[in-house]
Order: sequence, then structure tokens, then C-alpha cells
Amino acid sequence: MIKNNLPNNIAVFPLSDAIFFPRTILPLNIFEDRYINLVNDCMKEGRMFGMVQPKTKTGMSPECYDVGCLGKIVSFNETKDKRFIINLSGLVRFRIEKELKKNKLYRKFSVNYSEFLDDLKKKKTQIKNYDQEILLKKIKLFFEKINYPTKYNKLIKLEVDQLISTVCMISPFSVVEKQKIIETVKIEDSIQILDEIISFNLFELQENKTVQ
Repeated sequence: MIKNNLPNNIAVFPLSDAIFFPRTILPLNIFEDRYINLVNDCMKEGRMFGMVQPKTKTGMSPECYDVGCLGKIVSFNETKDKRFIINLSGLVRFRIEKELKKNKLYRKFSVNYSEFLDDLKKKKTQIKNYDQEILLKKIKLFFEKINYPTKYNKLIKLEVDQLISTVCMISPFSVVEKQKIIETVKIEDSIQILDEIISFNLFELQENKTVQ
């Protein structure tokens, strides 16, 4: 994927608690009519649409956060009961500029990718003062505390950007915490924010345990 191939106007699926990053795969079970319609249209036009978190879980057109991620459908299956089971591959983050006039069941937005074009680069990032072992130990401790089964041997093989994205996607962080990570441009800042979020959650878990 190159910059010139990125669509400026995209269909968007607002889905709470379903944060999505470049170079990750998001499985989706599509069953609502408007999103069946969205996927049908996208399969005819480049197979791309955006995912973004809504700020509330109520209403047909909730206010959305400004930053989401463009994805491409890389696998598609239709079930006997007319649902779609798809895998969406993350390409690049975007910032919403405005919502477009609605002529479909689903929503469309004009978006800008300029802040996040580094998402398209396939190269290893060298980070100063980054201790992977310390961060991984904290991640492992967090998952153990919440009794969340995870394959630690796979996490240690991930590049740092994929590690941050994966942990953010699978962790029971709040919508606000997840959004804070996806909106962060510099990898160094993402590492710091993830570390702070995990530390805060570990503290909260300990406090709750102490109170009980």
C-alpha cells in the first residue's frame, strides 16, 4: 500500500472496545444490515474500510473519536444465516476531518492520513533507552493478575510497535486508554503510555485486592 492509493473518503464501522492498529488482524462477525451493506460495497471497491471507537454506546450515529485505522478485508466467509465472517488487516491510521452526507445505511467520512504515514513503512525501529525485557515482564505480570491466558512466547517475538498494538487490542483497558495509545504518533511516546496504563491498572488491581 502506498500513499497515493489511500482513499480520502471511506466507509467507517464505529465499534466500541474494538481498537485496531496497522499490521494487526481484526476478526469481525458482521450481522447488522448496515454493516452487511458496508462489507458488500467494500468488496466491490478495494475491500477497504475504517474502524473507529464511538464515544458512547448508544444511538444509531454516536459521536466518534477522531482517530481510527483503515483496514483491508483479507478473508471473507458468508454463513448459512447470512452473516459475514471477515478478517480485517490494518493498514494505516487516519484522522477524521468530517462526516459525509449519508446516502447509505452506514456512515462515511472524509479522512486524513498525513500524521500517520510512517505506519506504511516496513522497517525495524531503533529506539533509544528502550528495555524490552522490563516492559515484557510488566505485561506478563498484568495478564497473570487478570487471569488472562496469553501466549507469552509469541509476544516476545513481536517488534515493539506490534507488541504495543497487540497488548492494547487484547487487554481490558478502557476505551479512553486504548484511544490514547492509537492517537500517539511517536513510538517512544506509545511505549511510555502503555507502561503508564499497565502500571496504573496493576495499582488498581492491588488496591481492589487490599480493600476486599
